Amino acid sequence: MRRLALFATRALALGIAVTSLGGCSFLGINFAMNQMSEKECLMRAMYFESNRSSAEGMLAVGTVVMNRLGDNRYPQSVCGVVGQKNQFAQGVLTRPMTDSGAVLAAQMADQVLRGSRHPGVQNAQHFHTAGLRFPYDNMYYVLEAGGNEFYEKRSR
Repeated sequence: MRRLALFATRALALGIAVTSLGGCSFLGINFAMNQMSEKECLMRAMYFESNRSSAEGMLAVGTVVMNRLGDNRYPQSVCGVVGQKNQFAQGVLTRPMTDSGAVLAAQMADQVLRGSRHPGVQNAQHFHTAGLRFPYDNMYYVLEAGGNEFYEKRSR
């Protein structure tokens, strides 16, 4: 009985520790990623990065995720790509999705996982907020959609 109580106490302490680290990148995001399906990770990227503006914008973001997935320089899972540090919106895997955009994101994630791609994205693996400009000469823009500009990095 005493051994069981000790085990229960340790399990409870571990549970509290894991829960309290939920926002921590050391354990929180990896823990969250391991609990999510590929669809949920993809829909979260599409939801937060496209500003829930349009199916076209979500499809474009989803295409970038899949373009990265096919490149060995990036993680080899959708959740790995979406959860990669400093690549997608802060909190993309942890913030709540609170409006009807989540329904559209789920529908678009299903389409992307079934093979749909935005043809305008081409091979782009990068995007940023539309209207911003950077002084780099290796950014080849291919599309503006969903409040973002999509580009390929090319050497000149």
